[in-house]
Amino acid sequence: MKKTPLFAALLIALAASAAQAQTTPVAIAMSGWTGFAPLTLAKDAGIFKKNGLDVTIKKIPQKDRHLAIASGDVQCAATTVETWVAWNAAGVATTQIFQLDKSFGADGMVVKSGIAKISDLKGKTVAASAPGTAPYFTLAWMLKKNGLSVKDVKVVNLEPQAAANAMIAGNQDIDAAMTYEPYLGAVRAKPEAGKIIATTLDYPMIMDTFGCTPKFIAENPKAAQALTDSYFQALEMIRTEPKKAFEIMGADVKQSAEAFEASQKYLRWQDKAANQKFFAGEHAVFSKEAADLLLEAGIIKQLPDMSKLADPRFIK
Repeated sequence: MKKTPLFAALLIALAASAAQAQTTPVAIAMSGWTGFAPLTLAKDAGIFKKNGLDVTIKKIPQKDRHLAIASGDVQCAATTVETWVAWNAAGVATTQIFQLDKSFGADGMVVKSGIAKISDLKGKTVAASAPGTAPYFTLAWMLKKNGLSVKDVKVVNLEPQAAANAMIAGNQDIDAAMTYEPYLGAVRAKPEAGKIIATTLDYPMIMDTFGCTPKFIAENPKAAQALTDSYFQALEMIRTEPKKAFEIMGADVKQSAEAFEASQKYLRWQDKAANQKFFAGEHAVFSKEAADLLLEAGIIKQLPDMSKLADPRFIK
């Protein structure tokens, strides 16, 4: 049969339609935290698209991310391990599928010069994000390790960037602040703004994971696998094309490639081998200790089903 131009055009349209049908849309909630940057890289470098994903990244504060998941506005998110405990305890069903990073000094507490140790914060004012966020949890963790609790300080809710800016500006009403990279780097650059009294080098308890709703995972297992594979491929790009990767990731948070490279030195992105080791035992142990602290601090009222917090089959 002779193929007319109309017939050929129809074949092209059908092929394009089939390719489009194979692309799975997924919305991800995250922030500009340096540890999440490989997700931005996967999107902007075309890695997600190559793996059949139509990804939308939505910058949503950690305190509101679970609301976006509950509303259906997003299907997946990046956040700290203990946050998934809090979300599930609050009835927002979510499951972690791979680990993103571990903080090695990228999260910290900044104090004014008159404060020599964490226990000196009793009765003082600390800027930190709202309960249920990583900075608030970091504050609770550090205070507990020094014989105090969040009830012993006055917490003013400021997001990490605003908290760092308050210290840099010399806000007289704030004695300490909880923040993280790249905003912690701005404080490092201005020692007169205050001193970094403790980081996750002293208290290794901040680690981030990526997860989705159980419904999304059940209905889109291939997409969950593609999300996981894309993350590991982004890490490979960082290894083989660091300059280009740092430029892309830095641009997202308005940093030069050089500034971004400096900020990422305070964390470790987790490759497949590290993921397998983490989910083999460390994840469950830390989640239990974190859950106990969340209960003690009144952030959660009861434990969620701890057995449903992770589904690590996609990292194998």
